[in-house]
Amino acid sequence: MTSLTGMPFASIPSPSQGVWHLGFIPIRAYALCFLVAIVFATWLSERRWRARGGKKGTISDIAVPGVIFGLIGARLYHVITDWQTYFGPRAIKEPYQALFIWEGGLSIWGAVALGGVGVWLACRRRGLSLGAAADTVAPTIAFGQAIARWGNWFNQELYGGPTTLPWGLEIDQAHGGTPGVLYHPTFLYESLWDAALGFALILAGRRFTLRHGRLFALYVAGYTFGRFWIEGLRVDPVGGVDHAVTLLGLRINQWTSIVLFIGALVYMWVTRNKDVEEIVEPASQHKASHEENGGRAADPIETT
Repeated sequence: MTSLTGMPFASIPSPSQGVWHLGFIPIRAYALCFLVAIVFATWLSERRWRARGGKKGTISDIAVPGVIFGLIGARLYHVITDWQTYFGPRAIKEPYQALFIWEGGLSIWGAVALGGVGVWLACRRRGLSLGAAADTVAPTIAFGQAIARWGNWFNQELYGGPTTLPWGLEIDQAHGGTPGVLYHPTFLYESLWDAALGFALILAGRRFTLRHGRLFALYVAGYTFGRFWIEGLRVDPVGGVDHAVTLLGLRINQWTSIVLFIGALVYMWVTRNKDVEEIVEPASQHKASHEENGGRAADPIETT
């Protein structure tokens, strides 16, 4: 059913603005969503790490280089794949604006790749098992992505083709929309998928005791599986310049999903029998912590 204006009675409106000013300080919804996602993911990871017998504050310390490296990687991947936004004859932004991460354009692929390097360096310095850290943060990354995707809603990006469904998304003409047309809210699809994935990973970790990076590999497989079909729905232009680059009929992000999905399954198969002890706290620190607790056992909650 549609209204007299031709628009369906039910739809999801897009925010009229994504930036507010506190005096001369701009408050950007996109940045706030990412900040909330990082804080929540770090908090939940701390709880999961301590439940595994790790020391309080370890995840927070590891998160610092992970987030810094992750932001750099996320932006690099975006600039490399959407280079025409900043460089070339059709560029709509100046090259130096490639540094303006608050304007949008952060890729999960680059974030996980380079963020993983930051976490690996931190774990190596502390003498901790990278696999244990990766499995700890796997579901929290999914929850963080579910939160961060709402930043795309404020920026009116990540939307799919036209739809008459009651949850169709309104998009302004300035962001590539057509008056009277609703679009698939692919940002919402991915947010819901990520949230469901986070809960599924927690349950799978408890049920199957996935360790040595296998739970993280399951996260990669689950995320890329969902990202593949969601990405296929998208029609939003890249930086307002053009539609996404395709190869053999698939968007670049779909090909990335395929490669990572296969890689995750291969890793899970190769490590299926790996069962050595993981280090969540160096021996000297574990002894001191044990003495401080009066010999009490660690939190019995299973959060693998």
